[in-house]
Amino acid sequence: MSIATTQALHDLGVADLAAGLRAKQFSAVEAARHFLARAKAHQNMGAFVALNEDATLAQALAADARIAAGTAGALEGVPIAHKDIFVTRDFPSTAGSKMLAGYQSPFDATVVTKLADAGAVTLGKLNCDEFAMGSANENSAVAPVGFAAPAPVRNPWDTSRIPGGSSGGSAVAVAARLAPATTGTDTGGSIRQPASFCGITGIKPTYGRASRYGMIAFASSLDQAGPMARNAEDCALLLSAMCGPDPDRDSTSLDVPAENFSAKLNDSIDGLCIGIPAEFFGEGLAPDVRAAVDAALKEYEKLGAKLVPISLPRTELSIPVYYIIAPAEASSNLSRFDGVKFGHRAKNYTDLVDMYKKTRAEGFGDEVKRRIMIGTYVLSHGYYDAYYLQAQKIRRMIADDFQNAFKECDLIAGPVAPTVAWKLGEHGNDPLADYLADIFTLPASLAGLPGMSVPAGFGEGGMPVGLQLIGNYFQEARLLNTAHRLQQATDFHLRQPGGL
Repeated sequence: MSIATTQALHDLGVADLAAGLRAKQFSAVEAARHFLARAKAHQNMGAFVALNEDATLAQALAADARIAAGTAGALEGVPIAHKDIFVTRDFPSTAGSKMLAGYQSPFDATVVTKLADAGAVTLGKLNCDEFAMGSANENSAVAPVGFAAPAPVRNPWDTSRIPGGSSGGSAVAVAARLAPATTGTDTGGSIRQPASFCGITGIKPTYGRASRYGMIAFASSLDQAGPMARNAEDCALLLSAMCGPDPDRDSTSLDVPAENFSAKLNDSIDGLCIGIPAEFFGEGLAPDVRAAVDAALKEYEKLGAKLVPISLPRTELSIPVYYIIAPAEASSNLSRFDGVKFGHRAKNYTDLVDMYKKTRAEGFGDEVKRRIMIGTYVLSHGYYDAYYLQAQKIRRMIADDFQNAFKECDLIAGPVAPTVAWKLGEHGNDPLADYLADIFTLPASLAGLPGMSVPAGFGEGGMPVGLQLIGNYFQEARLLNTAHRLQQATDFHLRQPGGL
């Protein structure tokens, strides 16, 4: 009996969809129509901000033709949706901001192009915090599909809660079965944290592994693209397609060839040494999160892995360091949005300077303005040495702490976030509460290391909890193998929200 008749298409992951398409059990057009219908039926989640049915079906038709001709790529005909931080020709690109309202890019981001070259079919664009700044996806200034005004993305496990950010739309689309896989970006944890809060798998590769070309910049030395899907096997397929050097268009792209991350998925982890940082398990970690993480670590011991205590002594410093460096880079990157060439422009102004001021005041949201102001301050004369330069020195020390830790272990494990997803609006006008939620994801980002979130159980209110795995540079294959082995032993990644 075919896959198509035993399971609904939205219950299939990337690997199963790719296999079913190659076996011609269903067509790419059928798959695309099915997921487009799902996206429209569950608009209340606020996940999608743009659909273009004609463009999607045209891509699906072309995929079916390649399958018929025997020239199918690894992801031929598999539907995927992109975070609205990647520019796309066939869909608007807004970065969740009023500043880019109506912007249509003349080219695709490299990550979008690479996935398309592998055969993936684009379903649409996904909601995100404005310019990827946020931990809750409550900062979007763009109306989701089916909405007349901007609205927060809702966690499908409990629609009164946040999905995490900034890649909240990407996480929700996978968790709610609106797309089998999505792209996200991780600057300080924006793939790992929403993946944890929504009960899916997400990986941030080593900084520079995936091209940043066409990814609307927030903090250039931190931003990194990565895949989000239900399991490690699917993430491996996607990451294999996304990575690779892009030196002509991205100066931060590493000259490291693309890798088949699926090749070692079933390797034994017997004898694997997993470091447990004391700083990740101290005061502030919710008991329900700790219980789920501890249970996952016990599963690894059953699989033959060894747990060793390690220290990352500068973990607490990662928050002030990140919130100096990232806003400083944002201040520089966002200076290009001035209303002159594209995007929002104020209607009434007296001269050029007045136009700049009014355009930026109207176009940027509160969180973006806050970070621009912080960044401009720490880069200003008299404060550069006191803040920015010191932060860069401590960033180097944080990276050194990881290298010292990796002398004692193969990879590092711990929680992704201190708590499960909180209620919409719970942090109100307290941005520091959101910032503190990133304490476990920021260190790896500052060091440029690969990290991922793997479903590890459930906590308060039946909300998902993610286990964070951090590897040394270019150790994505080891991370994915370690995650895959846990998923072979547990079923947390298979569970899905009710009512969908």
